Amino acid sequence: MQLDGKVVVVTGGGNGIGEGLVRRFAAEGARVLAADLDGDAVTRVAGETGAVAATADVSVEGDVIRLVETAESELGPIDLFCSNAGIGPSGGLDMPDETWQKVWEINTMSHVYAARACLPGMLARGEGYLLQTVSAAGLLTNLGAAAYSVTKHAALALAEWISVTYGDRGIKVSALCPQFVQTDLLRDLAGDPAVAQWVKASTIEVADVAEAVVKGLEAEKFLILPHPEVETFFQRKATDYDRWLAGMRKLQASLGLEI
Repeated sequence: MQLDGKVVVVTGGGNGIGEGLVRRFAAEGARVLAADLDGDAVTRVAGETGAVAATADVSVEGDVIRLVETAESELGPIDLFCSNAGIGPSGGLDMPDETWQKVWEINTMSHVYAARACLPGMLARGEGYLLQTVSAAGLLTNLGAAAYSVTKHAALALAEWISVTYGDRGIKVSALCPQFVQTDLLRDLAGDPAVAQWVKASTIEVADVAEAVVKGLEAEKFLILPHPEVETFFQRKATDYDRWLAGMRKLQASLGLEI
């Protein structure tokens, strides 16, 4: 996909990776609708990039439907919908049910809602692209964050299913799977001395993610991996699952992480 002239929706567009995508897509010549729960943040980003701003809670299907309707009304048929919004609370199995449910709604169901809203029009036109920000946690796991890992695995499974089911009908899907990226979410994680050095060694900038996304969309790759080492980790996991699990347990112990 070449982005020049394309209509693009980006959720979580008020900060972090989403903001980076809005800025890069606009620079590439796309017509962008940027959505975020933080209305002030997304209005700022839109004002600086020429994007259309929208406030939305992606855990609410009606809000996602409204985003699609607004984009089509103001910009035209959607070529690319980027389900990027996500949350990543730390914690294990004892997290409250309400937290598990909220993470599920934002990290997984928001992708379902976007596909439901976009696919009918895309299928009717015989083309369309869904970009889902999954995270390396969807391919591997995220130490100390059970709900995040589980819901990101589910998001990856959904992306696979959509690609298999609709790929022969003109629908392209990419799963963006970065590891650590310099965002507010990461700064909270890096505040833990036990993991700060580990995080620092693997962190890239938002602009690096946006560059990987543009290249991945051009190549229409299913997996977009801004951190090349993630592919190696994924291959090791696939070829010797037990060894990979043992290595992750060892890493967890070395970092002093306890749940």
